[in-house]
Amino acid sequence: MAKKYSLSTKLVAIGAILLIVALTSIGLTLWVTWQLEGGAAAVNEAGRMRMQSWRLASTAQANPSTEAVQELVAKFDASLALLKEGDPSRPLFVPWDDNVRARFESVSRLWAEQRSRWTGTRPPTAQESLQATTEFVDAIDGLVSAIEQQMSRLTAILNLFQFVMMALAIAGAVIMLYTGYLYVINPLANLQQGLRKIESGDFSTRIEMEALDEFGVVALGFNGMAGKLQTMYDGLEAQVEAKTRRIEAQRARIETLYEVSAFLASANTIQELSQGFAQRVRKVLNADAVAVRWSDEANQRYLMLASDCFPEEMVAEERSLLAGACACGSLKSDARTRVIPILSHEAAPMRNCVRAGYESVVSVPVRLQQRLIGEIDLFFRTTLQLTPDEVELLDALASHLASALEGLRAAALEREAAVGEERALLARELHDSIAQSLAFLKIQVQLLRNASQKAQPDQVKTALDELDAGLRESIGDVRELLVHFRTRTNTDDIEAALQETLQKFKQQTGLPTLLQIKGEGLPLPADVQVQVLHVVQEALSNVRKHAEATHVNLEVVKGLHWSFVVRDNGRGFAVLDEHGESHVGMKIMHERAARIGAKVSVLSVAGQGTTVTLTLPAHPVSGTGVGTAGLNLEELLATGNSLDNKPL
Repeated sequence: MAKKYSLSTKLVAIGAILLIVALTSIGLTLWVTWQLEGGAAAVNEAGRMRMQSWRLASTAQANPSTEAVQELVAKFDASLALLKEGDPSRPLFVPWDDNVRARFESVSRLWAEQRSRWTGTRPPTAQESLQATTEFVDAIDGLVSAIEQQMSRLTAILNLFQFVMMALAIAGAVIMLYTGYLYVINPLANLQQGLRKIESGDFSTRIEMEALDEFGVVALGFNGMAGKLQTMYDGLEAQVEAKTRRIEAQRARIETLYEVSAFLASANTIQELSQGFAQRVRKVLNADAVAVRWSDEANQRYLMLASDCFPEEMVAEERSLLAGACACGSLKSDARTRVIPILSHEAAPMRNCVRAGYESVVSVPVRLQQRLIGEIDLFFRTTLQLTPDEVELLDALASHLASALEGLRAAALEREAAVGEERALLARELHDSIAQSLAFLKIQVQLLRNASQKAQPDQVKTALDELDAGLRESIGDVRELLVHFRTRTNTDDIEAALQETLQKFKQQTGLPTLLQIKGEGLPLPADVQVQVLHVVQEALSNVRKHAEATHVNLEVVKGLHWSFVVRDNGRGFAVLDEHGESHVGMKIMHERAARIGAKVSVLSVAGQGTTVTLTLPAHPVSGTGVGTAGLNLEELLATGNSLDNKPL
């Protein structure tokens, strides 16, 4: 292989050589042309000197003034100095050689001899002038002839340079064509030929590299590509089969995750969820047995939630396992999925597994929000090595299990909290209404007993009337509570529930009611609708008990901020008076509104009725939800019992 020179280096080198030769030729041509131009100007100047010689002779014979002769002599001196020194600006300079220099020295010497004759006091005779002028003109003619001979040689050199330049141009074109063919066209043709062979299916084609230039690098890449194509083509079937197996394995893992996730989402109890999960995980990994264990808060004890194909004696023995007592249940905070080999019959942590014939245990930690909460143990009667894909699948399944168990626990706690809240609400309603009425009735019974013992018929009649009114009030409160706790909402629109509430109020009181709804807005969540209905019902209850009204309006404005206005034409009251009988109902309304972030305002004027306005925030949410916390063993057991044994 040739020495490594890049294509650009080669082309630049060839171009630089041709450029230097061309510039040299052009420079020499310009120099010769410059010499010819200067010589031509020198010939002209020498010819002018001949004319000046005849003028000087004729002027001297005409006996002019001395100043005219001196002026012609000065011009003659200037012409000689110009020929000797030259003038680059014209240009004008003599193409000197030995002959030209000798001729010039002859002219200069002859002028020096004749100059004094022309500038002397006695002018030369006509015969002397003619003889001197003829002699000087002959000398100048000799100088001109010598210059012309030198210019002839320079012209010949110029013609030679022009011929050489033409030859160089032809040679440069030939060299560039040859260079282009050698370094560009030929490699491209070889590359194109190789591509045609590759297209025809001949992957054994290779391109010979003559040099490591750009085309050499391309040829090297082409050969590498051809080699890879040949390798891929030769092993294409095997690669396709391997890729198909990998895709099938990925599809199976995705299907497994989907199936397990669907099952975990549909399970209703912890026992059902953990047992079904254990069965599915064992089938997916082809394990001989599986155990799902949950840890306590300190990770000191592990409870076996479920198992599949696990020996009964081991289930009974390891139902509650202390941490460190066995290879299972010995997880650290940074534990990862791992394979534990069962090596020795004498090792106490492995003795039960050895008796059962297991050779490998796969320990999969179960985490919830970076907290270790359990372990999945898979038992194998063979030596096992997990692939990265299998480890990833097991970790994903463990994460799904943790989320599902947390979801069940959270749902159970939320249902229990909802039941407890409703019970507390019922107790508060009973305390604020019926309990107070019963206490009032108890006082009236005591007054009735005292009046009877003292034979006071007026007091007896008064006590009986109070008892009768109190009983009717208690019966009304009980009926109103029943109406409240039977309230149902429509998740799409609250209008139907409001109409039903007003209809029941009308049946209880006989008062005419009117429902007005305007505006457009998004439907309210169901839990928010319940709180709104309870506030409206409490406002209507206050109207029934205290307002002595003849008409009630309910106005609803839909929008970003929903508002509900209960307006009556009753007797009204002083809003600042918090000691009236209605203050309990007002407190209940404020409490219910606060649960959804709403506000209740009351406007009342004595003798002009009362207006109660409930204004909702832009995005109301119920505050009755119960948050979840991390799972621990005691909470899991308690929650599991409540799920399995108590209908909430």
